[in-house]
Amino acid sequence: MDTRWHIRSRWPSLAALLILSCACTTPMKPDLERLHRQNDPSGQPPVILIHGILGARLADGETGAEAWFGGLGRLIFSDYDELALTIDPETLEPVPSRLTPTGLTDRVAGRDYYGNIIEVLETAGRYRRAQPGRPPDGGSGRHYYVFAYDWRQDNVVNAQRLADWIDQIRRDHGDPDLKVDLIAHSMGGLIARYYLRYGRTDVLDDNQFPVNFDGAATVRRTLLLGTPNLGSASTLHAFIKGYRIGLRGIPTEVLATMPSVFQLFPHSLSEWLVTTEGRPLQRDLFDIDVWRRFQWSIFDPEVRQRILARFETAEEGTTYLRTLEAWFDKRLKRARRFVWSLTVPVPQAPYRLVVFGGDCQLTPTRLLVEEVDGVSEIRLRPTDIARPVAGIDYDMLMLEPGDGTVTKASLLAREHLDPSLRRHQYIDFPLDYPLFLCEHHDRMTGNPTFQDNLLHHLLNRDPRR
Repeated sequence: MDTRWHIRSRWPSLAALLILSCACTTPMKPDLERLHRQNDPSGQPPVILIHGILGARLADGETGAEAWFGGLGRLIFSDYDELALTIDPETLEPVPSRLTPTGLTDRVAGRDYYGNIIEVLETAGRYRRAQPGRPPDGGSGRHYYVFAYDWRQDNVVNAQRLADWIDQIRRDHGDPDLKVDLIAHSMGGLIARYYLRYGRTDVLDDNQFPVNFDGAATVRRTLLLGTPNLGSASTLHAFIKGYRIGLRGIPTEVLATMPSVFQLFPHSLSEWLVTTEGRPLQRDLFDIDVWRRFQWSIFDPEVRQRILARFETAEEGTTYLRTLEAWFDKRLKRARRFVWSLTVPVPQAPYRLVVFGGDCQLTPTRLLVEEVDGVSEIRLRPTDIARPVAGIDYDMLMLEPGDGTVTKASLLAREHLDPSLRRHQYIDFPLDYPLFLCEHHDRMTGNPTFQDNLLHHLLNRDPRR
Protein backbone atom coordinates (compact mmCIF):
# COMPACT_ATOMS: atom_id res chain seq x y z
CA MET A 1 0.00 0.00 0.00
CA ASP A 2 1.24 3.46 -0.84
CA THR A 3 1.13 5.24 2.50
CA ARG A 4 2.03 8.56 0.88
CA TRP A 5 -1.43 8.72 -0.64
CA HIS A 6 -3.01 8.34 2.77
CA ILE A 7 -0.80 11.07 4.21
CA ARG A 8 -1.66 13.47 1.43
CA SER A 9 -5.34 12.64 1.65
CA ARG A 10 -5.44 13.65 5.30
CA TRP A 11 -4.13 17.16 4.72
CA PRO A 12 -7.41 18.65 3.35
CA SER A 13 -9.32 17.29 6.37
CA LEU A 14 -6.74 18.65 8.78
CA ALA A 15 -6.83 22.05 7.10
CA ALA A 16 -10.60 22.06 7.25
CA LEU A 17 -10.50 21.24 10.95
CA LEU A 18 -8.06 24.08 11.57
CA ILE A 19 -10.29 26.51 9.69
CA LEU A 20 -13.34 25.37 11.62
CA SER A 21 -11.42 25.63 14.89
CA CYS A 22 -10.40 29.20 14.14
CA ALA A 23 -13.96 30.07 13.17
CA CYS A 24 -15.28 28.64 16.42
CA THR A 25 -12.96 30.73 18.55
CA THR A 26 -13.83 34.00 16.82
CA PRO A 27 -16.10 35.95 19.18
CA MET A 28 -19.52 36.64 17.74
CA LYS A 29 -21.37 39.88 18.36
CA PRO A 30 -24.94 40.77 17.51
CA ASP A 31 -25.54 43.33 14.78
CA LEU A 32 -27.35 45.73 17.11
CA GLU A 33 -28.23 48.30 14.48
CA ARG A 34 -29.85 45.72 12.24
CA LEU A 35 -31.54 43.86 15.08
CA HIS A 36 -33.14 46.96 16.54
CA ARG A 37 -33.75 49.03 13.42
CA GLN A 38 -37.12 50.75 13.44
CA ASN A 39 -38.51 53.04 10.79
CA ASP A 40 -40.18 55.33 13.30
CA PRO A 41 -37.88 56.39 16.18
CA SER A 42 -40.66 58.24 17.99
CA GLY A 43 -42.97 57.07 20.73
CA GLN A 44 -40.31 55.85 23.14
CA PRO A 45 -40.08 57.25 26.69
CA PRO A 46 -36.92 59.16 27.60
CA VAL A 47 -34.17 57.02 29.12
CA ILE A 48 -32.24 58.00 32.26
CA LEU A 49 -28.87 56.35 32.83
CA ILE A 50 -27.93 56.18 36.54
CA HIS A 51 -24.29 55.31 37.23
CA GLY A 52 -22.88 53.54 40.28
CA ILE A 53 -20.41 54.54 42.99
CA LEU A 54 -17.30 56.30 41.59
CA GLY A 55 -19.27 56.65 38.35
CA ALA A 56 -19.24 60.46 38.04
CA ARG A 57 -16.29 62.80 37.77
CA LEU A 58 -16.11 65.31 40.61
CA ALA A 59 -14.56 68.76 40.20
CA ASP A 60 -14.12 71.86 42.34
CA GLY A 61 -17.03 74.15 41.52
CA GLU A 62 -14.83 77.24 41.95
CA THR A 63 -11.49 76.28 40.41
CA GLY A 64 -12.65 73.57 38.02
CA ALA A 65 -9.87 71.25 39.24
CA GLU A 66 -10.95 67.62 38.92
CA ALA A 67 -10.76 65.68 42.18
CA TRP A 68 -12.10 62.40 40.78
CA PHE A 69 -10.64 60.78 38.95
CA GLY A 70 -8.23 63.55 37.94
CA GLY A 71 -6.10 61.82 35.32
CA LEU A 72 -3.80 58.81 35.22
CA GLY A 73 -1.15 60.35 37.49
CA ARG A 74 -3.63 60.92 40.32
CA LEU A 75 -5.17 57.51 39.76
CA ILE A 76 -1.78 55.91 40.38
CA PHE A 77 -0.31 58.07 43.14
CA SER A 78 -3.10 59.98 44.95
CA ASP A 79 -4.74 58.98 48.23
CA TYR A 80 -7.76 61.15 47.34
CA ASP A 81 -8.00 62.85 50.74
CA GLU A 82 -9.91 65.72 49.16
CA LEU A 83 -12.86 63.40 48.47
CA ALA A 84 -13.63 63.31 52.21
CA LEU A 85 -16.84 65.11 53.12
CA THR A 86 -16.64 67.74 55.86
CA ILE A 87 -18.81 66.91 58.87
CA ASP A 88 -20.79 69.48 60.80
CA PRO A 89 -20.02 68.56 64.44
CA GLU A 90 -23.36 69.95 65.66
CA THR A 91 -25.76 68.29 63.21
CA LEU A 92 -23.54 65.37 62.14
CA GLU A 93 -24.56 66.13 58.58
CA PRO A 94 -22.19 66.75 55.66
CA VAL A 95 -21.28 70.37 55.01
CA PRO A 96 -22.15 71.42 51.42
CA SER A 97 -19.24 70.28 49.28
CA ARG A 98 -17.34 72.35 46.75
CA LEU A 99 -17.04 69.25 44.60
CA THR A 100 -19.77 68.80 42.01
CA PRO A 101 -20.41 66.08 39.40
CA THR A 102 -19.30 67.11 35.92
CA GLY A 103 -20.08 63.99 33.90
CA LEU A 104 -19.61 60.25 33.71
CA THR A 105 -16.43 58.41 34.57
CA ASP A 106 -16.70 56.89 31.11
CA ARG A 107 -13.18 55.64 30.39
CA VAL A 108 -10.35 55.37 32.92
CA ALA A 109 -6.81 54.15 32.19
CA GLY A 110 -7.96 52.34 29.05
CA ARG A 111 -10.94 50.66 30.73
CA ASP A 112 -14.44 51.55 29.61
CA TYR A 113 -17.13 52.06 32.24
CA TYR A 114 -19.99 53.87 30.53
CA GLY A 115 -18.66 54.95 27.13
CA ASN A 116 -19.91 51.80 25.39
CA ILE A 117 -23.45 52.05 26.66
CA ILE A 118 -23.67 55.67 25.54
CA GLU A 119 -22.43 54.68 22.09
CA VAL A 120 -24.99 51.88 21.82
CA LEU A 121 -27.87 54.15 22.85
CA GLU A 122 -26.84 56.72 20.26
CA THR A 123 -26.07 54.40 17.33
CA ALA A 124 -28.18 51.25 17.53
CA GLY A 125 -30.85 52.83 19.73
CA ARG A 126 -30.95 56.17 17.87
CA TYR A 127 -31.31 58.10 21.12
CA ARG A 128 -30.17 61.72 21.36
CA ARG A 129 -28.50 63.23 24.41
CA ALA A 130 -30.70 65.71 26.28
CA GLN A 131 -30.28 67.92 29.36
CA PRO A 132 -32.92 68.74 31.98
CA GLY A 133 -34.04 72.35 31.74
CA ARG A 134 -33.81 72.44 27.94
CA PRO A 135 -36.45 71.49 25.37
CA PRO A 136 -35.38 68.15 23.85
CA ASP A 137 -33.59 68.50 20.53
CA GLY A 138 -35.32 66.77 17.65
CA GLY A 139 -38.89 66.99 18.86
CA SER A 140 -40.58 63.63 19.32
CA GLY A 141 -37.52 61.43 18.71
CA ARG A 142 -35.79 59.29 21.31
CA HIS A 143 -33.82 60.98 24.06
CA TYR A 144 -31.57 59.88 26.90
CA TYR A 145 -30.31 61.67 29.99
CA VAL A 146 -27.25 60.95 32.13
CA PHE A 147 -28.02 61.38 35.82
CA ALA A 148 -24.57 62.34 37.12
CA TYR A 149 -24.73 62.70 40.89
CA ASP A 150 -22.34 63.06 43.81
CA TRP A 151 -21.92 59.39 44.66
CA ARG A 152 -20.48 60.18 48.12
CA GLN A 153 -23.78 61.55 49.40
CA ASP A 154 -26.68 59.70 51.03
CA ASN A 155 -28.63 57.64 48.48
CA VAL A 156 -31.89 59.19 49.67
CA VAL A 157 -30.52 62.64 48.86
CA ASN A 158 -29.71 61.44 45.36
CA ALA A 159 -33.14 59.79 45.00
CA GLN A 160 -34.64 63.19 45.80
CA ARG A 161 -32.45 64.78 43.16
CA LEU A 162 -33.58 62.11 40.68
CA ALA A 163 -37.19 63.05 41.49
CA ASP A 164 -36.39 66.69 40.67
CA TRP A 165 -34.81 65.61 37.39
CA ILE A 166 -37.85 63.61 36.31
CA ASP A 167 -40.20 66.48 37.19
CA GLN A 168 -38.07 68.81 35.07
CA ILE A 169 -37.94 66.34 32.15
CA ARG A 170 -41.73 66.15 32.19
CA ARG A 171 -41.90 69.94 32.01
CA ASP A 172 -39.33 70.00 29.20
CA HIS A 173 -41.43 67.54 27.18
CA GLY A 174 -44.63 69.42 27.97
CA ASP A 175 -46.24 66.26 29.35
CA PRO A 176 -47.12 66.08 33.08
CA ASP A 177 -47.94 62.36 32.68
CA LEU A 178 -44.75 61.42 30.82
CA LYS A 179 -43.03 58.23 31.99
CA VAL A 180 -39.32 57.44 31.73
CA ASP A 181 -37.20 54.30 31.52
CA LEU A 182 -34.41 53.83 34.07
CA ILE A 183 -31.10 52.04 33.41
CA ALA A 184 -29.26 51.80 36.71
CA HIS A 185 -25.82 50.32 37.32
CA SER A 186 -24.57 49.05 40.69
CA MET A 187 -25.41 51.49 43.51
CA GLY A 188 -27.51 53.45 41.02
CA GLY A 189 -29.98 50.57 41.19
CA LEU A 190 -30.48 51.18 44.92
CA ILE A 191 -31.24 54.83 44.20
CA ALA A 192 -33.73 53.78 41.53
CA ARG A 193 -35.42 51.26 43.83
CA TYR A 194 -35.73 53.79 46.66
CA TYR A 195 -37.23 56.32 44.23
CA LEU A 196 -39.78 53.78 42.96
CA ARG A 197 -40.98 53.04 46.50
CA TYR A 198 -40.80 56.44 48.17
CA GLY A 199 -40.26 59.14 45.56
CA ARG A 200 -38.55 62.08 47.27
CA THR A 201 -39.78 61.22 50.79
CA ASP A 202 -37.10 60.50 53.40
CA VAL A 203 -38.45 57.56 55.45
CA LEU A 204 -35.26 56.76 57.39
CA ASP A 205 -36.03 58.69 60.60
CA ASP A 206 -37.82 55.68 62.10
CA ASN A 207 -38.70 52.07 61.32
CA GLN A 208 -42.13 52.60 59.77
CA PHE A 209 -41.17 52.92 56.05
CA PRO A 210 -44.53 54.13 54.68
CA VAL A 211 -44.47 53.21 50.97
CA ASN A 212 -46.20 55.65 48.60
CA PHE A 213 -44.96 54.43 45.16
CA ASP A 214 -44.62 58.07 44.10
CA GLY A 215 -41.65 57.23 41.90
CA ALA A 216 -43.29 54.21 40.31
CA ALA A 217 -46.00 56.48 38.88
CA THR A 218 -43.37 58.19 36.69
CA VAL A 219 -41.44 55.13 35.44
CA ARG A 220 -42.35 52.68 32.67
CA ARG A 221 -39.46 50.20 32.97
CA THR A 222 -36.54 49.76 35.34
CA LEU A 223 -33.45 47.78 34.32
CA LEU A 224 -30.85 47.05 37.00
CA LEU A 225 -27.28 46.08 36.12
CA GLY A 226 -24.98 44.57 38.75
CA THR A 227 -26.97 46.06 41.63
CA PRO A 228 -26.13 44.80 45.17
CA ASN A 229 -29.75 44.40 46.19
CA LEU A 230 -28.75 42.78 49.49
CA GLY A 231 -25.48 44.67 49.82
CA SER A 232 -21.89 43.70 49.13
CA ALA A 233 -19.22 42.11 51.31
CA SER A 234 -16.69 43.75 48.99
CA THR A 235 -17.72 47.06 50.54
CA LEU A 236 -16.66 45.73 53.94
CA HIS A 237 -13.27 44.82 52.46
CA ALA A 238 -12.86 48.42 51.30
CA PHE A 239 -14.03 49.82 54.63
CA ILE A 240 -11.54 47.68 56.53
CA LYS A 241 -8.51 47.96 54.22
CA GLY A 242 -9.33 50.97 52.02
CA TYR A 243 -10.39 50.93 48.36
CA ARG A 244 -7.35 50.07 46.24
CA ILE A 245 -6.88 52.17 43.10
CA GLY A 246 -3.58 52.21 41.25
CA LEU A 247 -0.63 52.10 43.63
CA ARG A 248 -2.56 53.60 46.52
CA GLY A 249 -6.30 54.23 46.74
CA ILE A 250 -9.03 55.78 48.88
CA PRO A 251 -8.25 55.17 52.58
CA THR A 252 -10.91 53.94 54.97
CA GLU A 253 -11.02 57.22 56.92
CA VAL A 254 -12.08 58.97 53.69
CA LEU A 255 -14.67 56.32 52.84
CA ALA A 256 -16.07 56.68 56.38
CA THR A 257 -17.16 60.27 55.57
CA MET A 258 -19.36 59.07 52.66
CA PRO A 259 -22.94 58.16 53.70
CA SER A 260 -23.57 56.17 50.50
CA VAL A 261 -20.86 53.60 51.25
CA PHE A 262 -22.50 52.58 54.54
CA GLN A 263 -25.67 51.92 52.55
CA LEU A 264 -23.85 49.26 50.49
CA PHE A 265 -23.24 47.03 53.52
CA PRO A 266 -24.81 43.54 53.55
CA HIS A 267 -28.45 43.43 54.58
CA SER A 268 -29.18 42.61 58.20
CA LEU A 269 -30.61 39.22 57.16
CA SER A 270 -27.40 38.25 55.37
CA GLU A 271 -25.02 35.67 56.84
CA TRP A 272 -21.92 37.84 56.55
CA LEU A 273 -19.60 36.48 59.28
CA VAL A 274 -18.46 32.89 60.01
CA THR A 275 -15.89 31.00 62.10
CA THR A 276 -13.06 28.77 60.87
CA GLU A 277 -15.33 25.80 61.66
CA GLY A 278 -17.90 27.17 59.23
CA ARG A 279 -20.44 28.28 61.83
CA PRO A 280 -22.28 31.57 61.30
CA LEU A 281 -21.61 34.28 63.86
CA GLN A 282 -24.58 36.44 64.78
CA ARG A 283 -23.08 39.92 64.89
CA ASP A 284 -24.93 43.13 64.11
CA LEU A 285 -22.93 44.85 61.38
CA PHE A 286 -24.80 48.09 62.05
CA ASP A 287 -23.80 48.20 65.72
CA ILE A 288 -20.82 50.50 66.28
CA ASP A 289 -19.58 48.30 69.13
CA VAL A 290 -18.85 45.52 66.61
CA TRP A 291 -16.59 47.90 64.70
CA ARG A 292 -14.88 48.97 67.92
CA ARG A 293 -14.37 45.39 69.06
CA PHE A 294 -12.76 44.32 65.79
CA GLN A 295 -10.90 47.66 65.45
CA TRP A 296 -12.10 48.21 61.92
CA SER A 297 -11.98 51.41 59.89
CA ILE A 298 -11.66 54.51 62.11
CA PHE A 299 -11.19 52.25 65.16
CA ASP A 300 -8.01 50.74 63.75
CA PRO A 301 -5.08 52.16 65.79
CA GLU A 302 -3.01 52.80 62.63
CA VAL A 303 -5.90 54.65 61.03
CA ARG A 304 -6.42 56.75 64.15
CA GLN A 305 -2.74 57.71 64.14
CA ARG A 306 -3.03 58.76 60.48
CA ILE A 307 -6.03 60.93 61.34
CA LEU A 308 -4.34 62.56 64.32
CA ALA A 309 -1.24 63.31 62.24
CA ARG A 310 -3.30 65.59 59.97
CA PHE A 311 -3.95 68.09 62.79
CA GLU A 312 -1.60 70.65 64.29
CA THR A 313 -2.55 69.83 67.87
CA ALA A 314 -3.56 66.65 69.65
CA GLU A 315 -6.67 68.39 70.96
CA GLU A 316 -7.89 69.21 67.45
CA GLY A 317 -7.29 65.64 66.34
CA THR A 318 -9.04 64.15 69.36
CA THR A 319 -12.03 66.45 68.85
CA TYR A 320 -12.29 65.40 65.21
CA LEU A 321 -12.11 61.72 66.14
CA ARG A 322 -14.99 62.16 68.60
CA THR A 323 -17.04 63.83 65.87
CA LEU A 324 -16.13 61.11 63.38
CA GLU A 325 -17.19 58.37 65.81
CA ALA A 326 -20.56 60.04 66.44
CA TRP A 327 -20.98 60.46 62.68
CA PHE A 328 -20.07 56.79 62.16
CA ASP A 329 -22.74 55.69 64.62
CA LYS A 330 -25.37 57.84 62.96
CA ARG A 331 -24.48 56.57 59.48
CA LEU A 332 -24.63 52.94 60.60
CA LYS A 333 -28.12 53.42 62.02
CA ARG A 334 -29.32 55.23 58.93
CA ALA A 335 -27.77 52.56 56.68
CA ARG A 336 -29.60 49.83 58.61
CA ARG A 337 -32.89 51.59 57.90
CA PHE A 338 -31.94 52.18 54.27
CA VAL A 339 -31.36 48.50 53.50
CA TRP A 340 -34.59 47.56 55.32
CA SER A 341 -36.56 50.29 53.52
CA LEU A 342 -35.86 48.58 50.19
CA THR A 343 -37.03 45.11 51.22
CA VAL A 344 -39.85 45.37 53.78
CA PRO A 345 -42.99 43.69 52.38
CA VAL A 346 -45.45 46.01 50.66
CA PRO A 347 -48.77 45.60 48.86
CA GLN A 348 -48.49 44.46 45.27
CA ALA A 349 -45.85 46.69 43.71
CA PRO A 350 -46.99 48.51 40.54
CA TYR A 351 -43.65 47.80 38.83
CA ARG A 352 -41.37 44.89 37.98
CA LEU A 353 -37.58 44.85 37.83
CA VAL A 354 -35.45 43.39 35.05
CA VAL A 355 -32.07 42.41 36.47
CA PHE A 356 -28.78 41.87 34.64
CA GLY A 357 -25.69 40.60 36.44
CA GLY A 358 -22.68 38.32 36.51
CA ASP A 359 -22.39 34.80 37.90
CA CYS A 360 -19.02 33.58 36.59
CA GLN A 361 -16.51 34.99 39.09
CA LEU A 362 -16.00 33.99 42.70
CA THR A 363 -17.02 37.01 44.75
CA PRO A 364 -16.63 37.83 48.48
CA THR A 365 -19.78 36.95 50.40
CA ARG A 366 -18.62 36.28 54.00
CA LEU A 367 -15.85 37.41 56.29
CA LEU A 368 -14.26 34.94 58.67
CA VAL A 369 -13.12 35.24 62.29
CA GLU A 370 -10.10 33.16 63.27
CA GLU A 371 -8.89 32.73 66.85
CA VAL A 372 -5.10 33.03 66.98
CA ASP A 373 -3.46 32.80 70.40
CA GLY A 374 -6.65 33.97 72.07
CA VAL A 375 -7.10 36.94 69.73
CA SER A 376 -9.95 37.20 67.20
CA GLU A 377 -8.49 37.99 63.78
CA ILE A 378 -10.61 38.92 60.77
CA ARG A 379 -9.92 37.16 57.47
CA LEU A 380 -11.15 38.65 54.23
CA ARG A 381 -10.14 35.85 51.87
CA PRO A 382 -9.58 32.09 52.16
CA THR A 383 -5.84 32.51 51.54
CA ASP A 384 -5.60 34.72 54.67
CA ILE A 385 -6.51 31.88 57.06
CA ALA A 386 -3.51 30.90 59.17
CA ARG A 387 -4.82 27.63 60.65
CA PRO A 388 -7.48 26.14 58.38
CA VAL A 389 -9.63 23.35 59.77
CA ALA A 390 -9.36 20.10 57.84
CA GLY A 391 -12.41 19.30 55.76
CA ILE A 392 -13.68 22.89 55.48
CA ASP A 393 -13.93 24.26 51.92
CA TYR A 394 -13.17 27.92 52.59
CA ASP A 395 -13.65 28.95 48.97
CA MET A 396 -17.18 27.58 49.19
CA LEU A 397 -17.69 29.22 52.57
CA MET A 398 -16.35 32.73 51.86
CA LEU A 399 -16.90 33.12 48.12
CA GLU A 400 -19.90 32.74 45.83
CA PRO A 401 -20.49 33.13 42.09
CA GLY A 402 -21.02 36.72 41.04
CA ASP A 403 -19.32 39.48 39.10
CA GLY A 404 -16.31 39.98 41.38
CA THR A 405 -18.10 42.66 43.43
CA VAL A 406 -21.75 41.59 43.73
CA THR A 407 -22.80 37.99 44.30
CA LYS A 408 -25.56 36.36 42.31
CA ALA A 409 -27.55 35.94 45.52
CA SER A 410 -27.37 39.66 46.32
CA LEU A 411 -28.23 40.55 42.73
CA LEU A 412 -31.43 38.49 43.10
CA ALA A 413 -32.09 39.79 46.65
CA ARG A 414 -31.77 36.31 48.11
CA GLU A 415 -30.00 35.41 51.35
CA HIS A 416 -28.93 32.06 49.85
CA LEU A 417 -27.52 31.03 46.50
CA ASP A 418 -29.66 27.86 46.48
CA PRO A 419 -32.46 28.65 43.97
CA SER A 420 -34.80 26.14 45.61
CA LEU A 421 -35.03 28.27 48.76
CA ARG A 422 -37.59 31.05 48.93
CA ARG A 423 -36.62 34.57 49.85
CA HIS A 424 -37.02 35.54 53.47
CA GLN A 425 -40.53 36.71 54.28
CA TYR A 426 -39.16 40.20 55.00
CA ILE A 427 -37.41 40.54 51.65
CA ASP A 428 -39.78 41.91 49.05
CA PHE A 429 -38.27 42.13 45.57
CA PRO A 430 -40.63 42.48 42.57
CA LEU A 431 -38.42 40.68 40.06
CA ASP A 432 -39.66 40.34 36.49
CA TYR A 433 -36.80 38.14 35.40
CA PRO A 434 -32.97 38.04 35.47
CA LEU A 435 -30.34 37.66 32.76
CA PHE A 436 -26.87 36.40 33.72
CA LEU A 437 -23.60 37.37 32.07
CA CYS A 438 -20.00 36.18 32.26
CA GLU A 439 -18.66 39.66 32.89
CA HIS A 440 -16.86 41.67 35.56
CA HIS A 441 -18.84 44.24 37.55
CA ASP A 442 -17.06 47.26 36.04
CA ARG A 443 -17.25 46.05 32.44
CA MET A 444 -20.87 44.98 32.18
CA THR A 445 -22.09 47.97 30.18
CA GLY A 446 -19.80 46.90 27.32
CA ASN A 447 -21.10 43.32 27.23
CA PRO A 448 -22.80 42.62 23.85
CA THR A 449 -25.41 40.30 25.38
CA PHE A 450 -26.39 42.99 27.86
CA GLN A 451 -26.51 45.63 25.13
CA ASP A 452 -28.70 43.46 22.90
CA ASN A 453 -31.18 42.69 25.69
CA LEU A 454 -31.12 46.28 26.89
CA LEU A 455 -32.26 47.56 23.50
CA HIS A 456 -34.84 44.79 23.26
CA HIS A 457 -36.45 45.97 26.50
CA LEU A 458 -36.24 49.67 25.74
CA LEU A 459 -37.54 49.56 22.17
CA ASN A 460 -40.08 46.74 22.34
CA ARG A 461 -43.61 47.78 23.18
CA ASP A 462 -44.01 44.42 24.96
CA PRO A 463 -40.52 43.00 25.70
CA ARG A 464 -42.01 39.69 26.78
CA ARG A 465 -42.84 38.92 23.14
